[in-house]
Amino acid sequence: MTVFDELKARGLLAQLTDEEEIKELINHGKATFYIGFDPTADSLHVGHFMALCLMKRLQMAGNKPIALIGGGTAMIGDPSGRTDMRSMMTPETIQHNCDCFKKQMSKFIDFSEGKAMMVNNADWLLDLNYIDVLREVGAHFSVNRMLTAECYKQRMEKGLSFLEFNYMIMQSYDFYVLYQKYGCNMQFGGDDQWSNMLGGTELIRRKLGKDAYAMTITLLLNSEGKKMGKTQKGAVWLDPDKTSPFDFFQYWRNVADADVLKCIRMLTFLPLEQIDEMDKWEGSELNKAKEILAYELTKLVHGQEEAEKALEGARTLFSSGNAAQMPTVVLTEGNFMEDKIDILTMLTVSGLVASRSEGRRAVEQGGVSIDGEKVTDIKAVFEKEKLAGDGLVLKRGKKSFKKIIFQ
Repeated sequence: MTVFDELKARGLLAQLTDEEEIKELINHGKATFYIGFDPTADSLHVGHFMALCLMKRLQMAGNKPIALIGGGTAMIGDPSGRTDMRSMMTPETIQHNCDCFKKQMSKFIDFSEGKAMMVNNADWLLDLNYIDVLREVGAHFSVNRMLTAECYKQRMEKGLSFLEFNYMIMQSYDFYVLYQKYGCNMQFGGDDQWSNMLGGTELIRRKLGKDAYAMTITLLLNSEGKKMGKTQKGAVWLDPDKTSPFDFFQYWRNVADADVLKCIRMLTFLPLEQIDEMDKWEGSELNKAKEILAYELTKLVHGQEEAEKALEGARTLFSSGNAAQMPTVVLTEGNFMEDKIDILTMLTVSGLVASRSEGRRAVEQGGVSIDGEKVTDIKAVFEKEKLAGDGLVLKRGKKSFKKIIFQ
């Protein structure tokens, strides 16, 4: 199976231009490709997984990745898939986020000996002269055509600023610069970026001639992939200080039955033959598939040792209601009154509920337990001494739990 065929078999490719040329480049390690990342936070999240795994797969096949950090475009804001305008960040914040990204990307991409590059579009966008942009770039874009793009249609309802309207031009210019400066002949992006990507391909061909090598491919389900990074409690980050390896493992361990094989196929590096065998699994066997998914992705991001700890902790949790490696909340003296703490305070301090009223409802509905024993009294209290040492396991529902200790 060729590299291109495997990408399709894993469900990673959707729309593309010049399919035969793309096959030739990818299959023979001739592609120098880029994927853009907006530095809107100081950590990547699981919504970036698909792009990172794709870059790793293509690099393993001899192709050269360019991770483009949008330090310049982040100062404008990308309207794609949004109905509101993104807040602007300071240059210092953007640079800090870029530094954090490279550290995390290095777990997926080998940046040594020119095998990959990380570049920041602030290096060329911030020095652009406005008149030059209008003459050299703007002249190649049709406003009527730009307004038909889905990313702009969504924003038109609430009002699209001229600032955001320029985003497509800036992203297209990125591809033009990368093509000329680094020989970048291919760009990948999410399905919500298709219009912006086509703009880049068209700009290269208009300025450099129709024979210019410029390809575009979008990732299948990338908008869904972005949703993967969000839960009811916020984003699932790759930074272990933001999302612990155990919580990261549990996130993937708890994916829906309908999604587990799709995630294994798209995000892990297990052989397709092995995954095809899993397609036959049903019922309780899907829990085994979820465990495999969680272990493989935790190992990829946090290393094998942390993956083993998370796996052991999860198995202990599901077998006995306790776990050595689960997320821990350390209480202080201020959390106690007369050396006691009530169940509602424990729930709110642990973050398992947002308020005491939510905690009260959870207890009354039978969804709260301590060390496997259901708590039904909203006035239940616990002695400080019981929380010393190994502490107690506080659980809400089937999937949310914390170890509560006092030191």
